[in-house]
Amino acid sequence: MARYNVAGAGSESAEQKAFFRWLRMMQAQRWPNLVCFAVPNGGARDAITGARLKQEGALAGVPDIFLAKAASGKYGMFIEMKTKRGRVSERQRDLFPLLESAGYAVVVARGWKEAADAVELYLAGRWEPIHA
Repeated sequence: MARYNVAGAGSESAEQKAFFRWLRMMQAQRWPNLVCFAVPNGGARDAITGARLKQEGALAGVPDIFLAKAASGKYGMFIEMKTKRGRVSERQRDLFPLLESAGYAVVVARGWKEAADAVELYLAGRWEPIHA
């Protein structure tokens, strides 16, 4: 895969922004009909907003990004973006295997480049889960 200078080292937010910059470039070049979006589950919220979102179906632990494309024998791909030192929460450790058993690929990417590499492999039909 070609390297793209889309800088974004640091926070999960910066890494996720860099991933979507890379993805937009790839959509223009190779995947024009690809649907991929962020799941706005995280972030600081007041108690009223948090309660409303929970009533509307927000679920703790849902990965940050969803790629709505069947490939590699899966229905779609969830990507959890982490920094190099970021940790998967207990809720995520519980939820990710459920998503996998439902037929979805789940990736914990430590930076935009890992997320991009996972998408490349997934769309090429060569993605396999790695459990550490």
